Amino acid sequence: VGLIMMIAVVTGATSGMGRECAIQLWEQFKGLDEIWAIGRRKERLEQLKDFIGIPVRTFDLDLTEEKDLERLKAALTQAGPQVKFLVNAAGFGKIGGVRELSVSDQTGMAELNCTALRQLRLWFFLYANNSRILQFASSAAFLPQPGFAVYAATKAYVLSYSRALNRELKDRGISVTAICPGPVKTEFFDIAQTTGEIPLYKQFVMAKPDRVVKKAIRDSVSRRELSVYGWTMKLSICLQSYCPTA
Repeated sequence: VGLIMMIAVVTGATSGMGRECAIQLWEQFKGLDEIWAIGRRKERLEQLKDFIGIPVRTFDLDLTEEKDLERLKAALTQAGPQVKFLVNAAGFGKIGGVRELSVSDQTGMAELNCTALRQLRLWFFLYANNSRILQFASSAAFLPQPGFAVYAATKAYVLSYSRALNRELKDRGISVTAICPGPVKTEFFDIAQTTGEIPLYKQFVMAKPDRVVKKAIRDSVSRRELSVYGWTMKLSICLQSYCPTA
């Protein structure tokens, strides 16, 4: 009987916190046989191999496209691996009011940040036991944000769904950690600012992605439901819990 391959699946692996997760998971968990890196930019995915000392299987695909999802599903079915980590880091946001942003931008945020993420989890359950799911939500998930409304709403979905799943999956030894950072210095804001400017205060509290990811992995291993990096974000979320919502 052949040994079952142990893998980590990372979406959004071409840049930012997804890329950092792929690298740090290899550095910290020597039992992994492969990293499956998912993103839309093939060249970036290939470059990731230079930073990881085990095989990296790349999937240059769009998680909002059904045919691309089927391609990933077929690969999972053929390999039959044990998925020890699923990192859902793919996502994007656009700054602007709902009357200003295009319909395609708004629906795109919902499809990638929510629908594609949920679909991946459904497949993951077939290949996971005693495993970890890391979901990248945001500090924006805790309160509505005019001018960033659609993005904040998608991250509220990720947060709520992740916390519920964490309770539902305990009997299979699967833990789900919602990662809720504040602003992080990645390409995310390069895309977000194509439709508007981020507030000045966010530029002063931007965290480094490697530090956010290091804490996220540590919290995931400790089976924590939430991972929040930095005292400013922890204080902000604490204060938000006292704000009335009705």
